[in-house]
Amino acid sequence: MNGFSATRVFAVMVKEFKQLSRDRLTYAMILALPVVQLLLFGYAINSEPRHLPTAVLAQEDSVFARAVTGALANSAFFDLTAQARTPGELDEMIRRGEVQFAVTIPGDFTRRVARGDKAQILVEADATDPSATGGAVAALSALPREALAHDLKGALAARGQAAPPFEVVVHRRYNPEAVTAYNIVPGLLGVILSMTLVMMTALSVTREAERGTMESLLATPVEPLEVMAGKLAPYVGIGVIQAVLILLLARILFDVPMAGGWAGLSLGVALFIIGSLALGFLISTAARTQLQAMQMSVFYILPSILLSGFMFPFRGMPAWAQAIGEAIPVTHFLRVVRGALLKGQGIEDMWRELAALVAFVLIVTALAMARYRRTLD
Repeated sequence: MNGFSATRVFAVMVKEFKQLSRDRLTYAMILALPVVQLLLFGYAINSEPRHLPTAVLAQEDSVFARAVTGALANSAFFDLTAQARTPGELDEMIRRGEVQFAVTIPGDFTRRVARGDKAQILVEADATDPSATGGAVAALSALPREALAHDLKGALAARGQAAPPFEVVVHRRYNPEAVTAYNIVPGLLGVILSMTLVMMTALSVTREAERGTMESLLATPVEPLEVMAGKLAPYVGIGVIQAVLILLLARILFDVPMAGGWAGLSLGVALFIIGSLALGFLISTAARTQLQAMQMSVFYILPSILLSGFMFPFRGMPAWAQAIGEAIPVTHFLRVVRGALLKGQGIEDMWRELAALVAFVLIVTALAMARYRRTLD
């Protein structure tokens, strides 16, 4: 037996590079995944969101009230995007997730400041994701000293010297104790369903093509839609079992609130399961091997975890990352789950997210059917 040969090692190395270059998908993944991860973690991820949408209900039109709203607008944490006319309208905005903060300036604000009579403003925060509001709530501590600094003059100058001229009362809604599990555990429903259903379906169909059993199926008079429905039907049951199990454990182990919204949640779960399975089927039509199917599944799952609002606050990401996140179905599904469990939202409150999931199902199913071939290449 000959000894170690660098020439033979080099020959094997050249053969391996040639084989890798022929597998274009794997080659692309090797180059693309590090770049995607670098861009996402470097530019898109922000654990301290700023410019959060804020609605204001000013029950008086006064110099002091305008000074307070002006101070909020000048802050890096708040963007005044809406003016509410009634307390009910303000409540609807924060319940539907249209704004992150709702500020109420009472009708007797100026009178109480002038008299030194414990003036207050109310700031309600959507605390379903505690990390999204922590920095902004902390910034509110400086508001009483700074907001009226240029308006308390003359006889009122003493009001801002001894003690703050008013108090900011913060009400953290939906998660007053800032329990992280209330946000993370419901979000796991979308991530787990994506990881299992998309990958299982993609691998299952690709495995049949690798083993040659798909050829026998293609020889039968089964229509493409019938093949797709038959392949996916067992996994629908698996997805339902997973969803029920996760919700039960979320309640038993983590005491996650179940505020209601069961109709919207059930519809959202059904749409997401069907869409995820259809996506797995679509991946299987493009992948030639199980390795490729897994790589393509990971390429979908990674942005779903990072850009959906599951791990990092969605509103903390730059506009381009939010645009990508809006195109990811997991983003809309997480809003449905958290809205139903933590806020008790009904279908009328989450119809935009449900419409996005319907579009996801229709588009992915159409693409899967278009790519499906009744004969092997």
